[in-house]
Amino acid sequence: MKHGFVKVAAVTPKIKVADPVYNGKQICARMEEAVEKGAKIIVFPELCLTGYTCQDLFLQEILLREAKEQLKVIAQESGGNDALVFVGLPLEKDHKLYNVAAVIQDGKILAFIPKSYIPVYAEFYEARHFSPGNRIPEKYVWEEEEIPFGTNILLQADSMNELVVGCEICEDIWVPDSPGISHALAGATVLVNLSASNETIGKDAYREMLVKSSSAKLIAGYIYTSAGEGESTQDLVFGGHNIIAENGTVLAETKRFTGETIYADVDIHRLCHERRRMTTFLSKGKENYKIIPFYLEEEDTRLERTFATAPFVPDDKQEREKRCDEILSIQSYGLKKRYEHTGCQSAVIGISGGLDSTLALLITVRAFDMLGLSRDKITSVTMPCFGTTDRTYTNACELAKVLGTTLKEVDIKEAVTVHFRDIEQDMENHDVTYENGQARERTQILMDIANKTGGLVIGTGDMSELALGWATYNGDHMSMYGVNAGVPKTLVRHLVQYYADTCGEEALTKILLDVLDTPVSPELLPPVDGVISQKTEDLVGPYELHDFFLYYMLRYGFEPAKVYRIAKLAFAGQYSDEVILKWLKTFYRRFFSQQFKRSCLPDGPKVGSVALSPRGDLRMPSDACGELWLKQVENGLCKKG
Repeated sequence: MKHGFVKVAAVTPKIKVADPVYNGKQICARMEEAVEKGAKIIVFPELCLTGYTCQDLFLQEILLREAKEQLKVIAQESGGNDALVFVGLPLEKDHKLYNVAAVIQDGKILAFIPKSYIPVYAEFYEARHFSPGNRIPEKYVWEEEEIPFGTNILLQADSMNELVVGCEICEDIWVPDSPGISHALAGATVLVNLSASNETIGKDAYREMLVKSSSAKLIAGYIYTSAGEGESTQDLVFGGHNIIAENGTVLAETKRFTGETIYADVDIHRLCHERRRMTTFLSKGKENYKIIPFYLEEEDTRLERTFATAPFVPDDKQEREKRCDEILSIQSYGLKKRYEHTGCQSAVIGISGGLDSTLALLITVRAFDMLGLSRDKITSVTMPCFGTTDRTYTNACELAKVLGTTLKEVDIKEAVTVHFRDIEQDMENHDVTYENGQARERTQILMDIANKTGGLVIGTGDMSELALGWATYNGDHMSMYGVNAGVPKTLVRHLVQYYADTCGEEALTKILLDVLDTPVSPELLPPVDGVISQKTEDLVGPYELHDFFLYYMLRYGFEPAKVYRIAKLAFAGQYSDEVILKWLKTFYRRFFSQQFKRSCLPDGPKVGSVALSPRGDLRMPSDACGELWLKQVENGLCKKG
C-alpha cells in the first residue's frame, strides 16, 4: 500500500452448475492463490457459489442451504489474511431471494450487498427468481450475528482511509442510474462488479467500453469479474471476460475463454489527486451509507504495473502519429488566431539548426499557409556567434531556404564583443554572463527586426526548458507567441520526425533528419575542433528523465519518493538508481528556483494534460519554497523506496 498502490484480482473459477461444494473448493483454491500473489481485493463472479445458470433450481431449499454452508467454509478459509474477498451467491431474506455479493475478510462476513437492477429482457429472466435489493442497509442475522444487508454499503480500509470500496452486480453497470455513481459520490475510490455476462458477437468491446467509461467518469478503480467455464451452455456461453480499469485506462484484461486470473496495481493516491483537482467532482449522499471499516496491513505492494519511460509519447506508432498531427494542428491554429487578431502580416523567428527552432519554423510556415500569407513574409534569422558550428549553421540556412522563407543573417560576434567591453566582461571568462549576453543580444535583434517588418517574434522554447528554467531571462525566454510552450522536449523530437516522414519533400526531409541527429545544445560556448562542446543534457540531465519527473509531479501530484520509485522501474537497465536520484534532485531544485521565469511567460497554446502557463494549469508563486520536496529527496527516503 506504500505510495497508494493496492494490488487487486479478478478471478473466474471453473464451476459446476448447482454444486456449491465443488464450487466452494475452487473458490478457496483461487482465493489462496490470489492472496499469495499479494492481492488485497479479490473479486469472484456473480452467483459463482451455485452457478449463474441454475434457473428454477434457485428455488430449491437444498441448494440455498448448501450455498450458505459453503460460504461459511470460504469465510473460515479466509482467516489469517487481510484480503477483502467478494463472492456471489443466492441468499434468502424475509421469504425473498436476492442475488448478493458476500464480502469476506479474515474469517468473517462483513456485509451482504444485493443486486439493484434485475433484468427481464432478451436472454435474461432473473425476476423469476430474484428481487431487487434494498438501498438502505438492514440487519441480516447470520450465525447469531447481525450483518449489514443493502446496496448502500462502503468498506473503508483503516490504514489507508482513501481506499473505499463499493460494489455493484452485473446489470447495475448497464443502467443509466448505476449504483456505482452513488458509491463514488459517497466516497468509493474502487468499485467491484460481480458479473455473469454471456458472450455474443461484439459484446466484449461494448463491455470494455462500459467499464472504461464508468471508471473514467467516476474517477475510480473498477474491477469487473465475469462468469466463465462450467456455466450451463444450454442456451448461452460465458467467456470469463475480466477487466480491471483505472480512470478510463484498462490496466489488465483477460482473453476470453481462458479462465485466467488477472491482477493489477490500482493507484489510490492517483485517483484521489484527480478528484481533488477536478472541482466538478462533488461528493454527496454519504449520510445514506453505512461505512464498514476493514483492516489492511501496511506493506509494500509488489508492483507489476509498468510505467512508460516517455509518458508524453504514445508507444503505439499509429496513435503516436495521430497525436503528432493533432499537436501540430493545435500549435498552428493557435498562431493563426494570433495573426488574425493582430492583423500582422509577417513573422520573425531565430533559427539555430536545433530541434526547437526547427519545430517553431515548421509551425509558422503551416500557420501562414492556412492564412494564405506568402512564406517569404517569414524572416528566418540566423545569428552566428562564438559557439555556432558549421553543421547547425548550414542546417538553419538550408531549412529557411527550402521552406521558402526569407533568410537573414546577423553575425552578432562584434556586437556581443562591444557589449562585453562595455560591461567589463572578460572574453575568456565563459561564465553565465558570457552565455546569456549572447542570448539577450539575439532576442533584441529579433524584436527590432519584428518592429521593422511589422511582425511578431515567434518563440522557440519548449515546456521542458521552461520546467527547468533552462532559458535566458528576457533572452530566448521572451517572444510574442511561444508556439512550443506546451510541448515537452521528448515530444518535440517526434513532431519533427513526423513532419519529416509526412512532408513529401525529399530536400526538407534530409535536413530534418540531420537536425534530429544533432546533439541538443544552446551553442553558447566555443566549439572544439568544429564540434559542439556544450551539450545540454550533460549539464542539466537527460530530458527523458526530466519529462518523466515533470509528468508525474504535475499531472498526478506524486511525491518525490514515489516518482523515484516508479522511475527506477521504468528506467531499469537504462539508468542506475544513483543517476536517477542525482537528476531528480536537480529537477526539484531547478523547478522551484526558476518559477519566476514561468510567471511572466508569453502566450502559447496548451497541447496536453500538463502545462506550465501561469494563466492556466500552474498557478504557482515565484517564491514558493521547495524545501519539503527537496528534503524528501535528500534525506534518504528515496533510497528506501
